[in-house]
This record gives sequence, structure tokens and C-alpha cells, in this order.
Amino acid sequence: MNRIAQFEKVSFAVFADGWRDVFGNENGAGAAYERIPLPRRATEGSAGYDFALPFDLSLAPGQTAKIPTGIRARIDEGWVLMIYPRSGLGFKYRLQLNNTVGVIDSDYYYSSNEGHIFIKITNDSNEEKTLSLTEGECFAQGVFTPFGITVDDAADGVRDGGFGSTDVR
Repeated sequence: MNRIAQFEKVSFAVFADGWRDVFGNENGAGAAYERIPLPRRATEGSAGYDFALPFDLSLAPGQTAKIPTGIRARIDEGWVLMIYPRSGLGFKYRLQLNNTVGVIDSDYYYSSNEGHIFIKITNDSNEEKTLSLTEGECFAQGVFTPFGITVDDAADGVRDGGFGSTDVR
């Protein structure tokens, strides 16, 4: 097995910024931050590292939630962290990530937001099922994957941020 990454918590200041972005205030952010576990695999044969919710969540069909995980990942060059919904939640509730699959690049760790991983989910149930999860329950999973580049690759940009920060024209 290749050991190519390390999960860490972002600083409380960065987490609190994300919390305010979601909730409009900092109420409860400190307690939630203290209880955030680092993602881990459930079994020796698991590929995915489970991400836990930092707060209770209930999503009716069609509802969306943006989750500040409080987590960042230091990833070796040549690897990427792919984020997916937990298989059981996808199967039972059609829980989906709003960007289909989250792609966490190795250089995201060095962004001014400390590489804080946000996960935006939607309950896309067509069976009228409400998804209810409590703080600490796992809702998403991350899988580390190697990747290649083209022989004529000349990328030399520098990242500072997440969504859309590397848009090249």
C-alpha cells in the first residue's frame, strides 16, 4: 500500500469562516470543531476514508447542504483525493454531491483557506425519503488515486483557492 497523504484539521479561524458562510454566525462552531474526527477507513480492505458531519443534518427530497468538514489533506504530488457520497446513502436516498465527484488536488493544501474541504450534497430522492443524520455520522468518502499527465504538459500556474481557481483559458 502506498502511504501518500495525511489528513489534518484546518485552523479554527478557517473552520469558523466556513461555518459563518453556512450558518451566518459562529454559534456552535467551537464545540463542533473540537469534535471533528479525521477521516479514516472502516476496514483494512476499504478504499474510502469516511468524512463525518460536524452537525446534525436533515434533508428533505430536493434539499441541499454545504458542509464545512474542517479537514484538509496533504497529498503527495501525482495523487488526487476523489470525494464521493457514502455508497449506502447514495443507494438509499440518491444522496449526491453537487459537483458529482469532488476533486482535491495536492496543491489545494497550500491555498490561503488551508485547503479546507467543503462537500455540498443534495438529497435527490425520488421516493420522498428524508435523509436524517446526526453529528459524527459519516456521509461522504474520499479515495486517493494516482494520475498521469500528457508528455507535452507545461502547466505552471499557482493555485490559491478552490472552486474555479485554476480555470485556464
